[in-house]
Amino acid sequence: MGRSRISNKWCDMAQELTPFAIFGAQPRFRINGEKLEAAYRQAIMKVHPDRFADRPAAERRVAEQWTSRINEAFETLGSPSKRAAWLCAAAGHPIEAETNTSMPADFLMEQIEWREALEAGRGAQARERAEGTRTELLEGLGRAIDDEANWARAVDLTRRLLFVERFLTEADAARKAERLAD
Repeated sequence: MGRSRISNKWCDMAQELTPFAIFGAQPRFRINGEKLEAAYRQAIMKVHPDRFADRPAAERRVAEQWTSRINEAFETLGSPSKRAAWLCAAAGHPIEAETNTSMPADFLMEQIEWREALEAGRGAQARERAEGTRTELLEGLGRAIDDEANWARAVDLTRRLLFVERFLTEADAARKAERLAD
């Protein structure tokens, strides 16, 4: 009985910790990827289920839950769009990507131009332009979140970043399909 209470306590604690707290980091958009990777390796080494293979079932479950939570936190912080969305939501400004798909007309026109270029076989050009836009959005997010706490701007930039990342994923898939067809 005592062990299950301890296990439940640890599981509850894992759910309460923010992705940043799990790695001992301050909640900021600009993060050091190398430090995040090192903190991830250190955290996962402590709770990896293989280390608990000969332990009681309750301890193995706790290790699995911590591993899952650490992996989720690493995925959130490792992705600029997920990190920005998390920070916006934590500040009380969720990006509402599923329900709010409105975008400024000029941004949508740029998206259409990229997609047309991709379909016309000029994917490399479109991808280069999208990468430039992505870089600008990341810089803007750093300023909006870390420097200004301008959450309305951060929400807008995060939503734009999601569009750009989706295009880049599609461009990569098209490039891969072209290589396979050759």
